[in-house]
Amino acid sequence: MSTKKPAKSWKLKMEKPSEPEIVKLPPNMPAAWGKGTMVIVTPKIIDALVNTVPQGKLITIGAMRKKFAHDYETDTTCPLTTGIFLRIVAEAAEENRREGKNNITPYWRVVRDTGEMIDKFPGGIEAHAEKLKEEDLAILVTGRKGNKLVVADLEAHLQPL
Repeated sequence: MSTKKPAKSWKLKMEKPSEPEIVKLPPNMPAAWGKGTMVIVTPKIIDALVNTVPQGKLITIGAMRKKFAHDYETDTTCPLTTGIFLRIVAEAAEENRREGKNNITPYWRVVRDTGEMIDKFPGGIEAHAEKLKEEDLAILVTGRKGNKLVVADLEAHLQPL
């Protein structure tokens, strides 16, 4: 008999009470992260933003991070936790779907800055692309091995933040 505790549901991870945190960037951080201060947002904050994106429109992870940095008056937003929390939002949305809820967070309307699908979303890049195709967005197959899926004409679909 296993003594391993069951994993927390994604919805519980999403609902975990927390506040955004502003931290000073340590000097040993990658140069691309910048200098100064960084905000670490919460899954609920990401969820709220993603819920503002209408059907047929998209936002990029980079645009989200810029918006949060602006909103919290910091130099940057933590890229690591933003990615982790975006996955929590996506997985929680799919838990809600499995429970029969219809009005779920449209996480599939978030793409990488290049327009590529996000492999960490439920079902991987193929499922991500299918959800966007259902909203009449065209998807291109790219990459040397034909292993990347990218939104066609990304700029035309971007939602201003």
